[in-house]
Amino acid sequence: MAEVVNMPRLSDTMEEGTVAKWLKKVGDAIEEGDILAEIETDKATMEFESFYSGTLLHIGIPEGEGAPVDSLLAIIGEKGEDISGLISGGAAAPATPAPAAEAAPAVTEQKAATSPSTAAIPDGVEIVTMPRLSDTMEEGTVATWLKKVGDAVEEGDILAEIETDKATMEFESFYSGTLLHIGIQEGQSAPVDDVLAIIGPAGTDVSAVLSGDTAATSTPSTATAPVSAPTPTETPVASNQSVQATTSGGRVFASPLAKRIAADRGIDLSQLQGSGENGRIIRRDLEGVTAEQPASASASTAAAPAAPAVQLSAGQESVESVKNSQMRKVIAKRLSESKFTAPHYYLTIEVEMDEAKAARASMNELPDTKVSFNDMVLKACAMALLKHKQVNTTWKDDHTLFNHHVHLGVAVAVEDGLVVPVIRHADQLSLSTIGAQVKDMAGRARTKKLTPAEMEGSTFTVSNLGMFGIEEFTSIINQPNSAILSVGAIVEKAVVRDGQIAIRSMMKLTLACDHRTVDGATGAQFLQTLKTYLEHPVTMLA
Repeated sequence: MAEVVNMPRLSDTMEEGTVAKWLKKVGDAIEEGDILAEIETDKATMEFESFYSGTLLHIGIPEGEGAPVDSLLAIIGEKGEDISGLISGGAAAPATPAPAAEAAPAVTEQKAATSPSTAAIPDGVEIVTMPRLSDTMEEGTVATWLKKVGDAVEEGDILAEIETDKATMEFESFYSGTLLHIGIQEGQSAPVDDVLAIIGPAGTDVSAVLSGDTAATSTPSTATAPVSAPTPTETPVASNQSVQATTSGGRVFASPLAKRIAADRGIDLSQLQGSGENGRIIRRDLEGVTAEQPASASASTAAAPAAPAVQLSAGQESVESVKNSQMRKVIAKRLSESKFTAPHYYLTIEVEMDEAKAARASMNELPDTKVSFNDMVLKACAMALLKHKQVNTTWKDDHTLFNHHVHLGVAVAVEDGLVVPVIRHADQLSLSTIGAQVKDMAGRARTKKLTPAEMEGSTFTVSNLGMFGIEEFTSIINQPNSAILSVGAIVEKAVVRDGQIAIRSMMKLTLACDHRTVDGATGAQFLQTLKTYLEHPVTMLA
């Protein structure tokens, strides 16, 4: 399915960008991590890399032209794919000049009203605001400050780790100077665009800036007017904020994805030769490279200690108030929206897993192979979805989207709640590859190292609580999916086979369906196909 790439926000003050140079042309093959274009912001010209693989089907902004953040920049998909609907949809907003012209005076007036605060900013002083690090982020929490007031800051230095509704991400500085002020303390939250920090020459008095800027940021119209709401297909801003057009001071030139993979594996990037543009290290340069990950690598993202146990005397009451994390608040919002908008119903089927157990044992005897029952369920779901396309849909009020690709969301429990990394094109992957991807993503999910792009785009979701001994449960649909499968534990029980009582390994599967898109008979047929694959696993290898 084609992916829409929008003009990204590459700096904290960027309202529009200019395409300085396209490094790819329509029809070119694109790999994840390839540099698409050089984009000129209000601060620098920066390389912008692709988060998708496919063919460049459309360029929305020619070289030398500018456009606001979130405007249609490009479309990437399969060669020959029809994207006429995406082009007309993506161009609709920019093609309406009248409202923009009417809005301009209001913005101008607002800026004039706050001009005393901007006039009070001394030369060389830069205000850093809370960035939008994911497509659904409305506010962020500072997990850790890596710099303190008075520290020297170089462009590209990591200032802080910021917790969004999806992950904890490193946020780097776009300025050089001294950290003069921290606006949001560790553990505190603030909306996007609130003052995060001030950087400037050492010894600069920023008291006037703080009083003036606070007034400016408290005005909703200036905080929100220049920036339109990001779309679900927006390229994650956080990953692009570390892309620099040049290198200096011996810094390693690598893509954000390569940096993350290297950090996870404990790989020294300075020892590698990059194959990207200008010798840039990209993901494929890390394939097959391994290293011992330092024990301290995850120290900054380690889970906060649990609240100490409270000793109560008999009859004493005690209550503790714990602030909800960004993740917990977003989970509550999304699941409530799903439960109260999608008419759920549930179907349960019991699957005999004796052949699956035997097949798994045989496969795991092979070298470098580790397959779990969950991997088998995922593979069976992917194959069943190809046969029952109605289950692999998305409800859109006036139309239904039929997804011809299978991207499986895998629910993973983390300390603050639940995240759903996505296994893309699962129907095209082997059991061992699915297992390796699930293990990698689940591990990074628990250390908050997943990127927003890795948690978007699912067409069907699987939630497995069998490892906790839960035999049967129901789940809330992970919208915009039309269904979610709940997987229970495998238990031995007495069943009747050919008139005789026998002991078999049984597992219950419960499918939650959105009745707007999936009728009862359709859901039942999907479960029957799924049951056939799992009870005869050799069919998944054909």
